[in-house]
Amino acid sequence: MTLFNLARKNLQRNFSSYFLYIASMVFSIVIYFTFVTLKYNDDISTLTGTSQKISSMMSASSVILLFFIVVFIAYSNSFFMKKRKKEVALYSLLGVRKQQIGLMLFFENLFIGLVSLVAGIAIGFLMSKVLLTILVRLMGYSLTAGFVFSSEAVINTVIVFSVLFIFTSLQGYRVIYQFKLIDLFHAEKQGEAMPKASVLSAIIGVLSVGAGYYLALEDIMTSMWWRILSIAMPIVIIGLTVFGTYLLFHSVSVFALQAMKKMHSFSWKGLNLITTSQLLYRIRGNAKSLTVIAVLSATTITAGGAVFGLYYNIDKSINDNTPVTFMWEGEPLEVPQVSTHHTLATKLVTFTHNESERQYQVLPLATYNELAQEQGKEKITTMATNEGVLLDPYYDERFSDKLTGADFIANVPLHLTSQETYAITNMSTTGPMIIVNEQTYEALEGEPTTYQAYTLQDGADGLAISRELDSQLTEAQQDFTSQPAAYEDIMSAMGAMLFVGSFLGLVFLTATGSIIYFKIVSEAEADKDKYTILYKIGVNDAQMLKTISAQVGIIFGAPLAAGLLHATFALLGFSNLLGMSITKPVLVWMAAYIAIYGLYYIFTTRAFYKIVKNARGNA
Repeated sequence: MTLFNLARKNLQRNFSSYFLYIASMVFSIVIYFTFVTLKYNDDISTLTGTSQKISSMMSASSVILLFFIVVFIAYSNSFFMKKRKKEVALYSLLGVRKQQIGLMLFFENLFIGLVSLVAGIAIGFLMSKVLLTILVRLMGYSLTAGFVFSSEAVINTVIVFSVLFIFTSLQGYRVIYQFKLIDLFHAEKQGEAMPKASVLSAIIGVLSVGAGYYLALEDIMTSMWWRILSIAMPIVIIGLTVFGTYLLFHSVSVFALQAMKKMHSFSWKGLNLITTSQLLYRIRGNAKSLTVIAVLSATTITAGGAVFGLYYNIDKSINDNTPVTFMWEGEPLEVPQVSTHHTLATKLVTFTHNESERQYQVLPLATYNELAQEQGKEKITTMATNEGVLLDPYYDERFSDKLTGADFIANVPLHLTSQETYAITNMSTTGPMIIVNEQTYEALEGEPTTYQAYTLQDGADGLAISRELDSQLTEAQQDFTSQPAAYEDIMSAMGAMLFVGSFLGLVFLTATGSIIYFKIVSEAEADKDKYTILYKIGVNDAQMLKTISAQVGIIFGAPLAAGLLHATFALLGFSNLLGMSITKPVLVWMAAYIAIYGLYYIFTTRAFYKIVKNARGNA
């Protein structure tokens, strides 16, 4: 039997152990292949009329994904090699040369890689229609993409992953030379010492995480810490949070578990004492893994929640700043399928306030009320002479003082009774506006300006009309703004970002779940004899499943809770920075993450329980 055949038979025999790893690898290759296909494919740009921005985004995403896959493979291989060391030792004891054993491990890793690569590319091609249609729909286009095959994408994927798999296979070859025979036999028995709780570490951990949260909520414009740390601030926040998270798992968790162990009402109930003892025994090794998983979860939830939040608020953002379908300064044009058309007469007035000059377009109250009624905004019923209302959706109290109650001086005085953060006209065309009554408008001296404002009928092809108008406008017709065009630009960019963010998040999630799975299953293999003893002293299947579920639940739940908490504060800071509510989309994103993460918990618990039951049957 050749070494390659032996490696193939080993994989067939241990397929259940490798299944989740192979599935995660295949999924990662599918997403990488999709990103690279989009990079090399011009059909999406032709369909959507977008530029090379998508290609650049896919290239950057491919690099991020590849880096993560390298880390994931290296991390996963360490678990597999620990599990296989006793088997390797047996081969060595039977007289098989190290070179032959190393070649067998090399072929095993290479075979896994080749199977994953072929399956990933095949599935990627078969799913290309679905994935590209999802991308196009997220970008706001009602199109259905076809199957896409790119020879450049295939070559790129094959070269990149072949190099990666050869490198990891060489690691498998080298492992046989790094250990003595006795080390290989006792690899699974090298457990963790019972940790001692450190009060100082626990306090530092809590303070570090608290400081990270505090800095994350600091206002970027007014915070003293932002002025001191400048661009280093995000690095400091991440560093404090990661360091504090490690200490929380390393020390605070020890205090919590020891306290639970000392609570007789808890520890003497069922198998709780065994569960807490098992967790305490392995806490140091788990602290590192749990920190990695918490950080990965926080990163995935934060990035995905932020992008989904922006995507969710596209309509509101467009309507807030561009409430009119088409606007421009100058003479009117013949526009098809128009619902309403207003020619707005305004004055560009220069005001003096606190010894500084400000220019605003001034709009009569009657015109404002017509537009407000059409847009469903609140009308202004009464307004005294020499009073005005400022409309400025760009206002942010962090950048300037609110002007409610301010007195402006032009050729006549003007008192601002209020400042509102909504627009009645397209801001990129008119800028902020001041609303005054007819008497004040007539009295104010300023440069007369004429704007055209068009609203289309429902069902009109606004984008096609927008492109036609844009080609017809002359130099005399300035500052053209189009709600459909603005929507298309933002939707295409944010849709592509949501597509990339969602699938990168899924890859991170599958890898995160796989890492926990490998960690727990390897521990189950090492501890199965202990659980067999429990069966022998009278523990039944229901009790065993309960204690396993609790132990696995803590390992899964602790980093998830930490990741959710980290992401919550990060997203609060993001929301405050943009002045945008993203609560609903973030909750949806978190719920989806928890649901998929929960499936890994169920899958891992079943695998753990199966190992323990099989060990009892073989005892």
